[in-house]
This record gives sequence, C-alpha cells and structure tokens, in this order.
Amino acid sequence: MDRILPIITNNLDIYVSGLLVTLQLVGISFVVAMVVGTLVASFRIAPAKPLNWIGGFYVETFRNVPLLVLSIIFSAGLLRAGVSLGRMSAASAALGLYTAAYIAEAIRSGVSAVSKGQIEASLSLGFTYRQTMRQVILPQAFRTVIPPIGNLIIAMIKNSAIVAGSLIALTDILKVARVVNSRTFATNEAFFWAGVGYLLLTIPATIIVRRLETRFAIKR
Repeated sequence: MDRILPIITNNLDIYVSGLLVTLQLVGISFVVAMVVGTLVASFRIAPAKPLNWIGGFYVETFRNVPLLVLSIIFSAGLLRAGVSLGRMSAASAALGLYTAAYIAEAIRSGVSAVSKGQIEASLSLGFTYRQTMRQVILPQAFRTVIPPIGNLIIAMIKNSAIVAGSLIALTDILKVARVVNSRTFATNEAFFWAGVGYLLLTIPATIIVRRLETRFAIKR
C-alpha cells in the first residue's frame, strides 16, 4: 500500500488522460460498429442473394483477421498506400469495423428470433421491405440483442489496449502504465492502476447494460 498510493497520486493527471483517450476510442468505435454492423446485418438477411454474399464476405473477413493485423493495416498499411489517417481515426476504424462483424451477427440472430409472420403481415399491409425492417423487425431485434451487444462493449474496452498498443501508439491507459513503469520501475503498482482504470470503464458499462436489459426485456 505504501507504494501503490504514491504512484497514482504522483501520476493522476496522466492516468486520467489515458482513461479519457480509451473512453474516446471506445465511444467512436462503438458508433462505427453499430452503424456498420446494422447495415451488414441488413445485407445478411436481405432477400437479394448478392447482398447476402456481401454481408457474409464482410463478416467472415473481419471475424477471421486478428485485430492486431487490422490495426497495422489501418495505420502503417494505409500510410504506405498514400492514405494518411489520424491515430484516433485509424484506431477507431480498426476497432469499429472489427467489432461490426460481431454486431452484425448478434443483430442477425435477434432478427431470426422475431416471428416471420410479422414480416409477412407487414408486407401484406403495404409496407416495403425496408419499412418492415426499420419499423417492425429491427426495433424488436435490438431489444433481444442487448445482452450480447453489452458483452461486445466490454470486449471493445479490453480490445482497445490491443489497438492502441500497436503501431498506432495512442496514449491510452495501458500506454500510460508503461510510461509510469519506465519512470518509476514500479511495475506492479503502475499496471495495478491501469487495471483499476479498465474496471472504471467496464463495471459501469455492465451496470448500464443490465438496466437496459431489464427495462426493454420482452415480456413473454
């Protein structure tokens, strides 16, 4: 305890800065993942075969390429190709597009849980397929996939360390712990507070997801 407290008191400002960087990375990546994941899920369940193939290709590609490899591609790879993204943009794109593949599958499973009779009834009432998905099916599907999406948010918070620690080199919580360790040689204490930082993000996220799950649970 005599060594743990001085580490945080003497380096509180940079730990807070690292926490905010991690929070910003996860927040932007989550928006990207939800938008892209929802679009890919709609391709996966669309009645048009070409769209099914595009959605399936995306999911299988991004699920089977390691996140670290994607991070390098979006940083050094695009830079060599003449495309220069900012470090936060590159990290958010890599983490967001990677997670979008899992979001898409979660939403697809939620859509499968909705009765097909509702789709048929909606179409028979004159709704287009797009209106049916947007106004009838997806709202119900999102309610059923709150728990798996919550798990993906937790995974994103932890995966942010992989992205930020690659060639992108964002000053996130883990990077801050490494800097503090290099200055103080207090390895256990420096990374202990990094672990606390991740808990400060994951525990509230878990609580929020559980409350949303309870509030929007479908009564059967």
